[in-house]
Amino acid sequence: MSERHPGYREDIESHVEEKLDEPPMYKVLLHNDDYTTMEFVVEILQQVFRKSPTEATHIMLLVHKTGTGVCGVYTVEVAETKVELVHHLARKNGFPLQCSMEET
Repeated sequence: MSERHPGYREDIESHVEEKLDEPPMYKVLLHNDDYTTMEFVVEILQQVFRKSPTEATHIMLLVHKTGTGVCGVYTVEVAETKVELVHHLARKNGFPLQCSMEET
């Protein structure tokens, strides 16, 4: 480093530290209804959220018993895309499955 710019390194380090804030994260939730089959919910959890069969079944049962279940936590863009994809696949298959997101 050149001595011509005293404090230069400190200025860069403080600037870089400011840029390292974590983005806000969002939980993606599935909501229970009386029409969507348990098998379809498990399929959605495996395809859209990349859950194992065991994880998918566990989340599906949580949705069934408590009314909602967390599918994952993502950045806003990823969460929005997953919510839209779940709605698209549900409608395409004739189910009213609801999916939402909320900030953690």
